[in-house]
Amino acid sequence: MIKEEHDLPVMGASQGPAPMATTVINIQTETPVPDHIVWSLFNTVYMNWCCLGFVAFAYSVKSRDRKMVGDLIGAQTYASTAKCLNIWALVLGIILTLIFIILFFTGALVFSINTFHTLRQQRGYH
Repeated sequence: MIKEEHDLPVMGASQGPAPMATTVINIQTETPVPDHIVWSLFNTVYMNWCCLGFVAFAYSVKSRDRKMVGDLIGAQTYASTAKCLNIWALVLGIILTLIFIILFFTGALVFSINTFHTLRQQRGYH
């Protein structure tokens, strides 16, 4: 809030102090609404298990559109949904990627052990 004070000369009055006029200007600061569009784009490209990254990206774009038209409540709602979807996409993506890596290396280990046993049996070692 900015407060300005001005001296106003009064015509026909004595040379005493002039009345003070006060002007108050209310400046509203715009609350930033994060739309999480970069995070959503990352999840869309790299962690798009169950298409959650793509859906989060769609909500982020909707949030940005709402922010552009001045609907901050709608933008905040879409941004909140996008954040929740991004969290789920990231957690699910990390868990499923780790499971895939574990299964891949377990399968490779089982395959190499079976191959080793098969070769031993073919050479006559028991």
